[in-house]
Amino acid sequence: MQCPSCGSSITVYRNPTPTVDIIIETEGGIVLIERKNPPYGWAIPGGFVDYGESYENAAQREAKEETGLEVELIRQLHTYSDPKRDARQHTASTVFIATASGKPVAADDAQKADIFFADTLPSLVFDHAQILSDYFNYKETGELPK
Repeated sequence: MQCPSCGSSITVYRNPTPTVDIIIETEGGIVLIERKNPPYGWAIPGGFVDYGESYENAAQREAKEETGLEVELIRQLHTYSDPKRDARQHTASTVFIATASGKPVAADDAQKADIFFADTLPSLVFDHAQILSDYFNYKETGELPK
């Protein structure tokens, strides 16, 4: 690639794209969304971090956009970066645990939003089954994923 100003050669780097996922605790369960866009299926609310945006602000924005809920971030659970976690591109997702009050309402990229419990989880897209397994283990043992 060439610099448009000076014509010098520019090295192009391929880096993972930053994303966030938010495990929203409410009414004794957690909020999941059913995606409007491929890959279709149930997922933890989340999305891409915008340029100039902190991960924390991205998590709060994505939660509000997809579920209508104002969330309070409690802690980061873990960052998941397996290059195969998203078939569309290499992403690295920082997962937050948050709390909210009320019932979720699907919007933006979500066609449905509902509250689920450890024993009622639907089939999940991406690596979200692993993320929720880690989350429930953390809730039970206090041990964070490694």
